[in-house]
Amino acid sequence: MGELPLDINIQEPRWDQSTFLGRARHFFTVTDPRNLLLSGAQLEASRNIVQNYRAGVVTPGLTEDQLWRAKYVYDSAFHPDTGEKVVLIGRMSAQVPMNMTITGCMLTFYRKTPTVVFWQWVNQSFNAVVNYSNRSGDAPITVGQLGTAYVSATTGAVATALGLKSLTKHLPPLVGRFVPFAAVAAANCINIPLMRQRELQVGIPVTDEEGQRLGHSVAAAKQGIFQVVISRICMAIPAMAIPPVIMDTLEKKDFLKRRPWLGAPLQVGLVGFCLVFATPLCCALFPQRSP
Repeated sequence: MGELPLDINIQEPRWDQSTFLGRARHFFTVTDPRNLLLSGAQLEASRNIVQNYRAGVVTPGLTEDQLWRAKYVYDSAFHPDTGEKVVLIGRMSAQVPMNMTITGCMLTFYRKTPTVVFWQWVNQSFNAVVNYSNRSGDAPITVGQLGTAYVSATTGAVATALGLKSLTKHLPPLVGRFVPFAAVAAANCINIPLMRQRELQVGIPVTDEEGQRLGHSVAAAKQGIFQVVISRICMAIPAMAIPPVIMDTLEKKDFLKRRPWLGAPLQVGLVGFCLVFATPLCCALFPQRSP
């Protein structure tokens, strides 16, 4: 078969990022929850393969598919700028299981004020970990910025949830089930711009087609942050809109009335099923680089 050539560009995703399908295939791989099950030795082996290849050394017997697999395993666990191993719950591969659990609980325990406050706080705490773990090397998040975004988003989410909860007391029960989604959407509108405020102040790098930096653009930063907010909200829609409708119907049936303890795990499972598809597909809505 011969040795693997050194001209494979593993700095870029494997699939064409100018198409939605190519971006979707990329993000299905990036968010694959199975990567969380890999041992430390497997992660280190993938890092060695990638670093050796970038240095011009090909691991004997390595195939192109194995190289790409190692690249995506490496990307799933190590920060692209610092090279540090990202904390487990901060990795992109943890997005589905973590959001499945948190969102499922938000949708299940939405009736009482203490549980509303608790799960909105848990959600924003998780978002803070993810945002810090995946911080940019060009525009690092300071502790102050992280704290401001965390407190503001948590306050906004809780205030929205409690305000809407009080307004929906006399409306059909199904309406109340959508309160967590409204709170999450409001928090995203607060959290993301605050978390990336430095980009709004100084701009993000602009390059030519060869990757040479030409300067920084605030307009590009505004466009990028707006797209992130839209994709995050769209990501939450299937998981926070479809399960409430299904659960509202099922809870009226005798099967769940006799087994109320099944409600929470069933809702978490429905949320997880939606997120498996919604997470990568909504990440793929906009290209990572735009002309």
